[in-house]
Amino acid sequence: MLRLLIYAPVPLYEADGQLFLEDQARVGLRLWADNFATVAAMMPVIKGRPPEGWRAYVPDSIERVTLHPLPAAYTPMRFARHFLATRRQIAARIEAADILSFAIGGLWGDWGAVACLTAHRAKRPFAVWTDRVESDVTRLTAAQGPLKTRLRKRLTAGPMWALEKAVIRRADLGLFHGRETFDTYAPFSRNPHVVHDILLDRSFQIDDASFHAKQQAMQKGPLQIVYAGRADAMKGPLEWLSVLQQLRDAGVAFSARWLGDGPMLEEMRRAVTRAGLQDVVALPGFTADREVVMTALREAHLFLFCHKTPESPRCLIEALMSGTPIVGYDGAYPRELVAAHGGGRFVARGEVQALTETVRALAHEPQALLALQDGARRDGQSFDQDSVFRYRSDILKQALSGA
Repeated sequence: MLRLLIYAPVPLYEADGQLFLEDQARVGLRLWADNFATVAAMMPVIKGRPPEGWRAYVPDSIERVTLHPLPAAYTPMRFARHFLATRRQIAARIEAADILSFAIGGLWGDWGAVACLTAHRAKRPFAVWTDRVESDVTRLTAAQGPLKTRLRKRLTAGPMWALEKAVIRRADLGLFHGRETFDTYAPFSRNPHVVHDILLDRSFQIDDASFHAKQQAMQKGPLQIVYAGRADAMKGPLEWLSVLQQLRDAGVAFSARWLGDGPMLEEMRRAVTRAGLQDVVALPGFTADREVVMTALREAHLFLFCHKTPESPRCLIEALMSGTPIVGYDGAYPRELVAAHGGGRFVARGEVQALTETVRALAHEPQALLALQDGARRDGQSFDQDSVFRYRSDILKQALSGA
């Protein structure tokens, strides 16, 4: 079998001489190891106590996987200070590996892009991976936050886009998560592929009894609405709340939950209080237990989302695996996910009123919502972690080693 080298931008944390690894990243590394002889993972490391969802990492605790921390260098000065030494470290890792796949996204401190250019310089074939159009995310969120943050985003979005294109043009293989990301980057790639990223096995797909219970409950009580993800501007949390406020004002009976932490969570809580939505909207924050999140997704009648940027979030796949239709802003990615069985309804980005009307109509047409749930369940049955990682691994082997 072959030796895989990846760059993953999910940060490690270092505190008291101990590294901490995110739980989902741990699962992903194990899945890579299922398909390769060894896996070497380069990841940025941040000094300080980890947030929730990171646990202490013990060397050799993931069989055939080694971690190689790189300095987190997200400012020009820090990036310049660490550049030469880190590039030498990356070059040594490249020389010791058979298959190279690097995630990109960002500008300063984007060691994935540095790894791509280093491999290209060494005449080694490599793959580039990305799950969203980072330059677009930066550009579209440049209107939010403090003045210094807005200026920085406006100044870096253009160079970021240029770096993305330069790296993708040099890559021998492009792995783009979701149709929206693929459509943006495929014109610059000599061998582009749509792939997906999911870290749940088939046991998380909703079973017959749970699906039947969901549909029975829907006909007896208020509409159950859920979202699972970061409370971040790009997720449209205030627009999400605006839809709920309009539903309440229209007399729709519902209960809604947003599961996840983030920089806008407190602002969301204040908005809930101002709108008088405390009795129907819950914002519990971060939930470390994946089974708790999946139970919430399975019990929900619909998954409401207001994603404002071109990205390919896993939460939509997780909702479909739970038999929960995805209802929200349109895009190539959500359309692709439900193309086979129609397990979603979409409106143009930013059209809060149209989204409200879509949900209101479903609340008053239970048979239509039941049919939508059935389509969502069937759409979700094609996704599981073992299949998607095996598919990506096979593409890497075929494109980069001739295997």
